[in-house]
Amino acid sequence: MIDMPVNSFKRGLAEGRAQIGLWLSLADPYCAELCAGAGFDWVTIDAEHSPNDVRSILACLQAVAPYPVHPIVRPPFGDTVTIKRLLDIGAQTLLIPMVETAEQAAGLVSAMRYPPEGVRGVGSLSARASRFSRVPNYLHNCERELCLLVQVESRRALYNLDAIAATPGVDGVFVGPSDLSAALGHLGNPTHSEVVAAIENAIGRIRAAGRAAGIMTPDEGLARKALSLGCTFVAVGADAAILARGTEALAKKFKGGA
Repeated sequence: MIDMPVNSFKRGLAEGRAQIGLWLSLADPYCAELCAGAGFDWVTIDAEHSPNDVRSILACLQAVAPYPVHPIVRPPFGDTVTIKRLLDIGAQTLLIPMVETAEQAAGLVSAMRYPPEGVRGVGSLSARASRFSRVPNYLHNCERELCLLVQVESRRALYNLDAIAATPGVDGVFVGPSDLSAALGHLGNPTHSEVVAAIENAIGRIRAAGRAAGIMTPDEGLARKALSLGCTFVAVGADAAILARGTEALAKKFKGGA
């Protein structure tokens, strides 16, 4: 028999320990494994803005499994079927984009849980999550290692933030600077003063509700500000951006302005 895999990320949130992450958007398990050994606490396997599907997410989960880094999966949207499939392939932490109401958040909590508390379909016999039924009592014990993060990134979400954060079963609330800046009229400028003020206000409200607050930003100043305000999960870069900027810098070093 095999022990239930421990969700180190969820443990860190409960302890209030800051955890630094990296976005994986290249949809490639070889790259995911390369990044898994870099020293980050967590990585997000993204399927909202990256060409990932269930099979490629599975391959990335398998690629990072030997490393001391926790994989978070962001689906393209938060529907019951997608959540069921991602949990079955072994994702323990999900980040759901575009959550705007407490009712929507409650529906996501329900999708993460088996009946009678929720609506997750029971298929653990053939699922990687239960190590193919080798984890004793998976059905009854898995919930304690599952973690739900919801993403707020619109005016409506900010309006309903207190209720969203207070939803039982929500472990953390993630502020999305890119979409939020667009919603506030500053498309492409997530460091605009109005956007930064809204982010700081949101972080305070999330923490006041007793939930972990998170953000993704490649801007070092904003990342450090978020940490100082009490964010406990902060992504500080993305694989695609690191590769793009790094290759550009190398080419410029040898080719100059040619």
